[in-house]
Amino acid sequence: MAVVVFLVAPIMLFLLAYVRTSVPGPTELKTNQVASVLANDGSEITRIVPPEGNRIEVPLSDIPDYVRDAVLSAEDRDFYDNPGFSVSGFARAARDNALGRDSAGGGSTITQQYVKNVLVGTERNVWRKTRELVASAKMARQWSKSEILDAYLNTIYFGRGAYGIEAASRTFFGKHVGELSVSEAAMLAGMIQSPTTLDPATAGDRLQERWNYVLDGMATMGVLSPAERTQVEFPAPLPDDPPDTAPPGPEGLVQRQVVGEMRAAGIDQQQIDTGGLQITTTIDPRAQQAAVDAARSTLEGRPDDLRTASVSIDPRTGAVRAYYGGDDGSGFDFAQAPLQNGSSFKPFALAAGLEQGIGLGATFSSDPITVAGLTVTNVEGESCGVCSIAEATKRSLNTSYYRLMMTMADGPQAIADEAHRAGIPEEIPGLDGRSLSHEGGEPEGGIVLGQYQTRPLDMASAYATFAASGTYHSPYFVQKVTTADGEVLLDRGDPEGEQRIDPAIADSVTQALRPVAGYSRGHDLAAGRPSAAKTGTAQLGETGQNKDAWMVGYTPSLSTAVWVGTPEGGPITADGGPIYGSGLPSDIWKRTMDGALGDSPSESFPTPGPLPPPKSRGDAPVPSPETVVTQERTSARAPAPAPEPEPVQQAPVQQQAPVQQQAPVQQAPVQQQPPVQQAPVQQAPPPVQQAPPPAPAPVEIPPPAPAPPPARQVEILPGVVIPLPG
Repeated sequence: MAVVVFLVAPIMLFLLAYVRTSVPGPTELKTNQVASVLANDGSEITRIVPPEGNRIEVPLSDIPDYVRDAVLSAEDRDFYDNPGFSVSGFARAARDNALGRDSAGGGSTITQQYVKNVLVGTERNVWRKTRELVASAKMARQWSKSEILDAYLNTIYFGRGAYGIEAASRTFFGKHVGELSVSEAAMLAGMIQSPTTLDPATAGDRLQERWNYVLDGMATMGVLSPAERTQVEFPAPLPDDPPDTAPPGPEGLVQRQVVGEMRAAGIDQQQIDTGGLQITTTIDPRAQQAAVDAARSTLEGRPDDLRTASVSIDPRTGAVRAYYGGDDGSGFDFAQAPLQNGSSFKPFALAAGLEQGIGLGATFSSDPITVAGLTVTNVEGESCGVCSIAEATKRSLNTSYYRLMMTMADGPQAIADEAHRAGIPEEIPGLDGRSLSHEGGEPEGGIVLGQYQTRPLDMASAYATFAASGTYHSPYFVQKVTTADGEVLLDRGDPEGEQRIDPAIADSVTQALRPVAGYSRGHDLAAGRPSAAKTGTAQLGETGQNKDAWMVGYTPSLSTAVWVGTPEGGPITADGGPIYGSGLPSDIWKRTMDGALGDSPSESFPTPGPLPPPKSRGDAPVPSPETVVTQERTSARAPAPAPEPEPVQQAPVQQQAPVQQQAPVQQAPVQQQPPVQQAPVQQAPPPVQQAPPPAPAPVEIPPPAPAPPPARQVEILPGVVIPLPG
């Protein structure tokens, strides 16, 4: 009985496929090309269209015989004699599919390859392979060999976005197919087997081996004489220079992240270009429009060199709801640029302290503090005397936070570890070595004041972990990808998070951050919606000017990070003064959040539960809420320059009416600088990232030489003063 089933089943499968499979005529076939990038509501954000001229039809009569022979040598030496399919290849594919082998497939004739690419798709199963076999057999009877070869040569993928032999000739050699040499034709033919891995820019010896295989086959076929074979030299193709096909506006940077994420998930460029893909992203149209409108309207009329980036993430899933890295869709993506954070990094220090049992009620002096010759003060002399770390968080007091770090066991490293747990990647594209470290080693004390660099995407993600009561979700852009015929290539579903921070600690951080938006020049969200936020500002070396300004904050359903700076990392000014986190970044943040959340129900944050038992802190004292910590430990690591300017003299924020979308601001091209660095970007990745503009490295401060009073001093950062040698 088993033998009968084994014999009858394939026959029945073949007959079923024969009845259900039809083959259109040579002029009726069209290959899907355009991929639609959709928002999470199904509306179209943009389209991914293969480069202009990626497929250039040429008649078979214009393709030299030696070019055709090279392709036949590479892919199907029995083309003119076989029935359009390979029975042995089908048997191997059926066997490998049944056994679940990754190598399932292969052994296809040119006719089968063409049928697979334009009729039945690439899914690996016996039914698809049977349909391919049947369609190939029918095509071989209904089409002439010349028609099949013509269609194949005009549609097959060669890499670098080139479909068809004419487009490949222009892409790799800058000439028409009729001008190709035998050597060049053999190289192109050899690449058909695996266009991505056999690209001349990266393949090395593998491509030359394949080239030799093609030429040797041509000699065996009798279309290339032995003398001609020995004279052929390996050709020199053009370098890879991808055409600019990105949309012109912010959606182009979203597309860059989407394509990078799909490639990382195993969806190759050929599938993107020819699959007619429906790519459903996580982008929320209302949130995206709010982010774009907020960025453009806030910077309108401000200095032309100002740039901004904002990223909004759903804390419950990690889905990116809004993404703005700039107005140039093919330019630099500032949402993927590593930048100094200033005081927006303090919540990670607060969480690290909570891990070690230092509660929100622990009190610290806000007086100036001098450690190893460096003096830390607060901006504009701000002080609370002696107050809780919660109050110091609202006021963004550098001195209190520096004392908090000194009280902790291995404070700088504990802060770095907490930030990594929250979601700051340990490796950030564009930065050498481990993030949040000094040259790959342990971090310096300046970490508590935002010395090190992260991206807007990272900050939105890490704050989202606090919003989700300590549960981390990796940020992502692509929810689902389907082909034109309904095959699902990727489906994220509902990603599960990872509990990285105790809920009581994360919720306590949220509790401390709740007053900040209102305290920072009146940036509470509309209609009294609860939020938790922190501003930050980084100073430009010893100039007394600022270069990076931040506002990062969240509700239970949305976490948004906003940065304002310049392409070159220069001074940032507007409205007659320096820009601080409580100024333009907070304006953009509030407008983005209000627009994104709209009239959705207001949500409350959870009440913090009891803190878990503190982690070991060595011999460091655990201050009670009544304890005043004023001791200055000269043995502590000296603070690295890291600024924290906060409330400053800027015009009060006016209540905004719904922002009308403005025309894109014309911007000068971003100057590309040597990387301080992702690619992999933008944001996502990951997604290929241009080199970010360099943020000037913190000034290295040598130990000061002793000087007789009165000592000369210089303020290298807001609140950080060092004596100068006499």
